[in-house]
Amino acid sequence: MECISVFDMLKIGVGPSSSHTLGPWRAAEKFLAELRDQNIINNVHRVKVDLYGSLSLTGKGHATDLAVMLGLSGADPEYVPIDAIDSIIEDIKTNSELLLDNEFKIHFNIVSDIFFNKNFLPFHANGLIFTAFTNDSEYSSTFYSIGGGFVVKEEEDNGAKSEIKCAFPFPIDKGVELLAFCHSENKKVSEIVYENEKSMRSEEVIHSELMRIWNTMLECMYIGAHTEGTLPGGLNVHRRAYDMHTNLIGIANYNSPQEWLHCIRQTEVKFRQILKWVSCFALAVNEVNASLGRVVTAPTNGSAGVIPAVLMYYLCIENHDAGEKEIKQFLMVAGEIGSIFKKGATISAAMGGCQAEIGVSSAMAAAALCELMGGTPDQVLVAAEIAMEHHLGMTCDPIGGLVQVPCIERNTMGAIKAINAAELALETDAKNTLVPLDKVVATMWETAKDMNSKYKETSEGGLAVGVGLADC
Repeated sequence: MECISVFDMLKIGVGPSSSHTLGPWRAAEKFLAELRDQNIINNVHRVKVDLYGSLSLTGKGHATDLAVMLGLSGADPEYVPIDAIDSIIEDIKTNSELLLDNEFKIHFNIVSDIFFNKNFLPFHANGLIFTAFTNDSEYSSTFYSIGGGFVVKEEEDNGAKSEIKCAFPFPIDKGVELLAFCHSENKKVSEIVYENEKSMRSEEVIHSELMRIWNTMLECMYIGAHTEGTLPGGLNVHRRAYDMHTNLIGIANYNSPQEWLHCIRQTEVKFRQILKWVSCFALAVNEVNASLGRVVTAPTNGSAGVIPAVLMYYLCIENHDAGEKEIKQFLMVAGEIGSIFKKGATISAAMGGCQAEIGVSSAMAAAALCELMGGTPDQVLVAAEIAMEHHLGMTCDPIGGLVQVPCIERNTMGAIKAINAAELALETDAKNTLVPLDKVVATMWETAKDMNSKYKETSEGGLAVGVGLADC
């Protein structure tokens, strides 16, 4: 049984894609570690990167080439200054040189040293191979970006998954196991998750890291809501969060994201305004994501707007007294539900289409909101099931390979569905439900396997071909 922490499901990184940007970035870091372990990094004079499958087909639009260069340069996606990214990339392009692990200068040509191979490697749709050259040898290593910023290497025994002993006091693979622990321990979902997290890190670290995740989400919404203009990439997508926010906020004085949150609590609360606020929050996050800004992978970058939008809805609309306790509770429930989907299905759009991104994020947010609104553990899982049930079969078809259209709007829809799913669950007697969470997880995986590959983040079907770049 695999131990997946909340902090595995909610990672801080750089947009626009967790599988195509953050994953390859982390793979490059792992490759650097291997070069150091092999004691050859100081002798390397060239590195070649081969991208395969979905990483190749939509890699340009997802900035995969930039991500591997940043990773090889030793930049950390959690902490690199966003305004430094362009200068790092420009220096590499201009000088045809890369400072390997920020220490060893090597020749690097972005055109000849990054290869886009449209064929797929057999283990996973997102494969990449790094090859380092020294004067008398070469060293290659293959990685797979499996969604949500997770990076793995194919197991030596023909891909059979190795047994990983989980040290959690409450090891969970399925929803039924989570419910069993909740019932036997008389605990909420968040309380079970908290006990698991305490087996890995101190309470102080759990608190500080959960709040760092939330503050990153809040700052991301704040930046997106206050930034005008057009998104990069060539589609000329106009930023809508700014206009929507300006109309909603009216005249208000604030100087920080925290003060902004308090101002929103004083605005008019009607059904249409609520819809617009939730949409504004989600749009803001994913417009920042699309412009290579810092976001929280939740569980992916392409779906990063759903969870913060729903949590912001709770804080600004439902409970003005809510604070750090509720924020941490929400994030822990969301992370646990996401891990169940990752273990039982996938969170990679290249494997499962957009149901694996927006669908999973909506289920995570619905479950978390349900618990904050007083739902029982059974109702929490019902909320997750309802949200995913109505995303089954959603395709991933980004126009131009960019995480913009239809991705940004889909976050608003995922957030609204999450709120609706939570409300439906709260009015449901769990004993009467016909579709348990584990069944919908299994169905999602079967749907993913049956889905045509052109609808799995390849930009070879759906809107990606129905709407040409010339139309934009």
